[in-house]
Amino acid sequence: MAPRTSIQLDEKTRAMLERMKRETGARSYAEAIRLLARDAKRLDVSELGSLPRLGEFRRDKHDRLDR
Repeated sequence: MAPRTSIQLDEKTRAMLERMKRETGARSYAEAIRLLARDAKRLDVSELGSLPRLGEFRRDKHDRLDR
């Protein structure tokens, strides 16, 4: 069996974790935390094409302060 540790959570965080565990079907808090960590590391969906009327980006002549 893998080593275990204890962590302290406030009641609001514990309730959120419990709800997440229920909603995802996780069997334990550890599994729910692993799901959260995996999702946090996943890249968001590309926003490319989400604003089709937005014009092409062009730099302004005076957009840099180091010149």
